[in-house]
Amino acid sequence: MKKLDASDLKSLNLLKHYRIIRKWASKNNNLREADLELLIYLDCIDLFTKKDFELGVYSYSWDNRRWSRLIKEDWIKVWRTRNRTTQKYNIYKVSFKGKQLISRIYRIMLEEEELPTSIRRNKIMKCNSYMDKVMITAIKNVNKN
Repeated sequence: MKKLDASDLKSLNLLKHYRIIRKWASKNNNLREADLELLIYLDCIDLFTKKDFELGVYSYSWDNRRWSRLIKEDWIKVWRTRNRTTQKYNIYKVSFKGKQLISRIYRIMLEEEELPTSIRRNKIMKCNSYMDKVMITAIKNVNKN
């Protein structure tokens, strides 16, 4: 198996439209951008504890309710519950819903899939604000490339 290097990633244009894709994903899934990036980080870990979550949060803005919000909105699921004898703590996993969103982001970044442009599948297309209007233009540019 060949190891990837920086020139391989550059030739893939992997991060070319990351900002627009991230904004689309967070707006259409009622997530904050920091929450989305944290979910990507946790998905890379696969199984994690609350301590792993706390270590991952250090690079983001402080949000005291982030953990409970992600669990309540079904972005994080309990994979194994503690039983107070052999398992001293819960182990968590990014939920199926979260994994689907992350893999869709990857497919869009690899240009295997386009950003949706219908009003039904993309809240940004409703054009409720000036920022939405700017994002619509950016989404069209992403899909053009």
